[in-house]
This record gives sequence, C-alpha cells and structure tokens, in this order.
Amino acid sequence: MAIDTQKGSITVLGAGIVGTSCALALQRDGFRVTLVDRDTPGAGTSSGNAGMIQTGTPRPLAMPGLLKAVPGMLFDPDGALVIRWKHLPRLIPWLVRFAREASAARSAANSTAIMALLDRAGDAYRELLSAAGADDMVRYKGMLYVYRGAEAARAATPEMDLFRRHGVRVETLDADEIRQMEPALDRAYTHGYYLPDCFYTVDPKALTERFATAFEKAGGAFVRADVRDIEMGANGPTALVAADGRIPVERLVLAAGAFSGKFARRLGIAVPLESARGYHLMLPTETLRLNGPVIDGERHFAATPMAGGIRLAGMVELASLDAPPNYRRADSLLPLAQAMLPDLAGRDAIRWMGHRPALPDSRPVIERSRRHANTIFAFGHGQLGLTMAAITGLVVADLAAGRPPRVDLAPYRSDRF
Repeated sequence: MAIDTQKGSITVLGAGIVGTSCALALQRDGFRVTLVDRDTPGAGTSSGNAGMIQTGTPRPLAMPGLLKAVPGMLFDPDGALVIRWKHLPRLIPWLVRFAREASAARSAANSTAIMALLDRAGDAYRELLSAAGADDMVRYKGMLYVYRGAEAARAATPEMDLFRRHGVRVETLDADEIRQMEPALDRAYTHGYYLPDCFYTVDPKALTERFATAFEKAGGAFVRADVRDIEMGANGPTALVAADGRIPVERLVLAAGAFSGKFARRLGIAVPLESARGYHLMLPTETLRLNGPVIDGERHFAATPMAGGIRLAGMVELASLDAPPNYRRADSLLPLAQAMLPDLAGRDAIRWMGHRPALPDSRPVIERSRRHANTIFAFGHGQLGLTMAAITGLVVADLAAGRPPRVDLAPYRSDRF
C-alpha cells in the first residue's frame, strides 16, 4: 500500500485491538502511521476477551430492571456483575449515570446506537482480515445461548426480541437441536437461541499481533513507550511525553481503552470512563470438544474453543484501574463450566484479569475533537471492543481523510454526557 505524502503522519496511542485496527486502516488510507503503547500489540485487555465478534448483540449493560439487581451487585461476590465495596464511594457518580441509562427509552436509544456499529462490524472485519492476511484467525460458527428449562428461556425472550427488532437473525432451538450442535453440553439444557451471523477468533491476542505485523511490514512504526502525558501546543497535542523521552506528533488518535480517561482530560474532554474488569480462565490442556462459543444465558458466562484450549469468560467487576485482581472471580468460572460441560477436566487453569473501558451508556466515544482539529477519539467500547474494532478503525480513517464517516457519529459524541 502506498503512503500519500500529502496526507502526513498520524500517531495512534494504544495498541489493543481498537488502536491496532485504527493504525492498519489509516495506513491503508495512505497515512504515515506510528502506533504507541507501553506493551506489545494485543498484550493488554485485548488478549483476554472471550473471542466473540458479536455482530448481533446490541444489548447495553444498563437495561430496564437494573435497580432490582443492585443488591446482588453489592452482596453476591459470585454474581456476573459485582461492585467492590471499597471502591463504591468513588464509583457513585458513575453508577448514578449508569442507573439513568437503564430506563426503557435510554436503553432503547443505546441499543440503536450500538447496532449502527454492529451492522457494519462484520464487513469491516472481513476487509481488515483480508488486508492483514489473517482470515485463518476467525471461525464463522455463530453464537449459541443455552438455558435450563422453558422458564429460563422465556426470561431471555425480551433480549432476543430486542435483537430481532434490530434485524438480527435469531433461531430458536429445542433440546435435540442443541445436542446436535454441541454434544458435550449437559442434558439439562433444553432450550436455546442461535445467532448464526456472529463469529469468533481462535486467538484474540494473535489476531491483534497479525494486524500489527501487517502494519509494520507495510512501513508502519511501532514504538513501545510508557506514555505519561501529552504535550500541548496552541493548536493541540504536539508530543507524547513518555518515561524515557518525547514522541512528537502531528496528529493524534486516542485509543488507549480504559486508560484513555486521563489523556482525554488533558485533551479537553471529561467523560465518565471506568474499568469494567473482566476475568477469564484459560484451560490449555483441555481435550473436550466444542464446535463454537456457548453462552449460559442464565449465569452469563461463555465457553469458547480457542487455539490454546478452552476459554471461560464472563465475569464483570467494578473497582478501579489500580485495584489488585480478585482471582476468586476467575476461579468461580470453573464449577459453572463443569456444570454446563460435565466432561470438562478443568486442569492447568490459567487466571487472567483485564480492564474493559466502560461508559454508562455502553456507547464508545468516536469523533474528531471539537477543540483540536488534529485529534480523534476512539475509546470506551466496553465489552464490545473486539467486535467494534475494525469498524472503528475504518471510521477513524474516514475522519482523518476528511470524508463523511460511513457511520453517523452523533450518538458517539464526547459531550453527550
């Protein structure tokens, strides 16, 4: 791909899957791009997600009925979403905003905004996968939600109806159809929903690395640096201030995930960004066979077959960026998974915790800065960072090139709060 010297250079801060997708898309558009992170591409939160590219799940975290669930968040240490007591006072402003987003009207608007990105996520991924020669990193197996009994499946009807209203294909399965798809499941699972248009990656860290490798082979620069601050000039950012020196910038894309908050404030915006800490267990020696991702719809966790074994994921915890991991959250996944998959051995489990960048309305911030024409924001994707990465990258390239973005960006403005 040819670099257009008239377009100039852009620096992307953050080498997770979102930032790396932005770098690759900008490079394909002709920009000279530098990607900067304190770690190697994909080594942070992007390495630990469940691997699912959820093109058909426009469900915000805040939904009607949220307030009834608050006691469980505070008092059930093994719940799917918990709040660490110690951090509650600091989290209260975020939680108040989060509760407001649970109204019927706001959650519906948030679903629509999420779906506008998901509608284009699949095609965007296919474009970047092809560009990076990484088509072998994904499997088109859909997503399977399973339930123990008719009552549990009926409780999920509003969620599935929400998906269908947004044009998502949802197939209803009986016990025999579930068994045909996933013979390893416990026979107590009698009802299911299948979303055939979703897909997944067999290794999210390796996928990010493949994008980064393609980017570097085409002339892109990766700089490993612990960025502490942004140096500002009269017209916007002029350099990243790292632990070991300055990195001059001509234009900047902020895509640092959950760590974007302090940099966003430096760039003149204040957004309610928190870490929705996610946990997983990786089972590297597991021999049980799964054909695709399976989600227990009642207990809200997933089992995904990956190149390195089976990954169990799904726990969310609100605490802080600095709080130590509570690996009890990760450990609690194993008995849940063994109840779902009776032949799961569960040996040699490897624990992991990462920071999902959560905004109260589950929408990312994607826009050109209103203060600094040389700055673009691309962060806050929450639990859909992997899913939205490729379309975010293409939209950022549109903004940088001065084209009308392929997605209406009004719902993702930073001043909506």
